Amino acid sequence: MSHPVAAHSSSPHLLIRAARGEVVERPPVWAMRQAGRWDPGFNAVRAGLPFFEFSENVERATLGTLCPKRYGVDAIILFYDITTLPLAMGLPFELVKDTGPTPDRPIQTREDLKRLTAEPHPDTYAHIRQLLKRVREELRGELPVFVFAGSPFTVAAYCIGTGKHMDATRRFAAENPLVWEELLEKLSVATGGFLNTLIADGADIYQLFDSWAGMLTEAEYDRWAQPYHETIFRTATGVPRVLFVKECPYLERMTRTGAEVISLGTSHNLAAARQAYPHLVFQGNVDETILRTGTPDAVEAEVRRCLREGGGQRHIVNLNHGVGKETPVANFEAYIRTVKQGLGA
Repeated sequence: MSHPVAAHSSSPHLLIRAARGEVVERPPVWAMRQAGRWDPGFNAVRAGLPFFEFSENVERATLGTLCPKRYGVDAIILFYDITTLPLAMGLPFELVKDTGPTPDRPIQTREDLKRLTAEPHPDTYAHIRQLLKRVREELRGELPVFVFAGSPFTVAAYCIGTGKHMDATRRFAAENPLVWEELLEKLSVATGGFLNTLIADGADIYQLFDSWAGMLTEAEYDRWAQPYHETIFRTATGVPRVLFVKECPYLERMTRTGAEVISLGTSHNLAAARQAYPHLVFQGNVDETILRTGTPDAVEAEVRRCLREGGGQRHIVNLNHGVGKETPVANFEAYIRTVKQGLGA
């Protein structure tokens, strides 16, 4: 059984204390895709292995997951993909270059849906559980460990083979409403179970990714995204919960999901969000583009802007999206260093 985060519990980890809204000595910092192709050390560990082969190799995935530690991040996020769960449910995927996760047999009919189990046995994602165990053993309590899942809308779009192509997703939902709604429901149940298993295994915090839901209309968001965010956060509890919707125009809705931490993009004003919702913690919102294409000085300036708007409390520094593969190492180093120096430097 899962339980809400204890209101007065404390943690040795800076990021967990910040996520709980406790007073901290400085904002913690990490980055989505901090373990990735931008890092030469990560590439050396991956050694050219295909994505899924690498992520299912627990020894190598452990080394890859831990690569960002040497840069001074305040949390480690496990290396796997949001399609790990539908794969465990019975839908194989491959990662196609320049396309992204592609299902072996896209879900098209209610017969296809029967291939998916809403309650996959934890053994079907045993490599993720083993990865969590190994990473925790290697860290020995030094840093907290993030786990994550994709939200039903974004994962469903991959399951039907449309991915980020919103018009194609809308067309499928209009032509196959029963299949679409049942797919979302199955994914919601499976996601809650997956996260609860990882919480029981020792995960310190989790993030729910709904990468493409920010492109939905209000009516679509209220039907295909919001209810599933609320359900999953109500189901999987006991640790701090983070909601990420890429550049979401519906901030007020995000604040009503039950997540303790809301991740913001560059389209949001961090200072205004903090003022409007003082009971919540906000994550973000350094511009990933500056990290990828700017200079270390430009990165420093952008991070300082973020720190000023974040106000030093109830704030976790992160990017508006993941670290791009072209990001110079010097820029990532400047990103971490500037957060740790703070505005007084």
